[in-house]
Amino acid sequence: MTAPTAPIIEMIDISKSYAHIRALDGVSLAVRAGEVTCVLGDNGAGKSTLIKIMGGFHSYDAGAMKVNGAEVRFNSPRDALNAGIATVYQDLAVVDLMETWRNFFLGSEIRKDALFKPLDIGHMRATTSEQLTNLGIHLDDVNQPLGTLSGGQRQCVAIARAVYFGAKVLILDEPTASLGVNQSGVVLKYVAKARESGIGVVFITHNPHHAYLIGDSFAVLKLGRMSLDARRNEITIEQLIREMAGGDELSALARDLDRSGAAAPGATEAIETKAT
Repeated sequence: MTAPTAPIIEMIDISKSYAHIRALDGVSLAVRAGEVTCVLGDNGAGKSTLIKIMGGFHSYDAGAMKVNGAEVRFNSPRDALNAGIATVYQDLAVVDLMETWRNFFLGSEIRKDALFKPLDIGHMRATTSEQLTNLGIHLDDVNQPLGTLSGGQRQCVAIARAVYFGAKVLILDEPTASLGVNQSGVVLKYVAKARESGIGVVFITHNPHHAYLIGDSFAVLKLGRMSLDARRNEITIEQLIREMAGGDELSALARDLDRSGAAAPGATEAIETKAT
């Protein structure tokens, strides 16, 4: 089996507190080119804090973060973008009433080399269509308002935009959280395409099924600590679901219920296979 490549991002014993709340406690994580690193956990597990540190929104209190082997400490999201790290949040930060191509270039518009520097609308439209097609996203018209697209299509436009503007690491914050089965499948397909292009993807989710469909490695956070760090060949979907559902703690609870006679027949199995 091929050994893992050197990480683009390496987080080593990262800790972060907000006043008296310990959001992260000694978390280590590696993100590699051409791989999807899935970070799972319930609300309050520390996922948001972790990606905000990677994305330059927050600094860390202890530990070290390296990008391509060099230790860094980002002071802003622009620092992260300059290092090739792009974050796509759930709310996408888009303008629904604005055309798709305008959203694609929002904040990075191309202008003509002419008097008064007018927008090069034709070039931006053509580029948007080409980049979406490269990821397998086919729209009837890039002039249509972004708000008319499905949730899955909107996520995919954001992914294509980040890839076009040079992302080496793409952080996706719960990209399938509010989507149905079909739209989730569309997003997962384009995440795979981003991976095939050599990008390192950080896939944040609370859904172990989606994670296992796409992931190369898996990290589970619980109350700011890493409870699982495994490569795909080291874990099964059943084990990942079990870890998300409570792992050893849930099994101990099930055994206690069995011993006390409080659990109805079949309850132990139901508890142990519960998925979030």
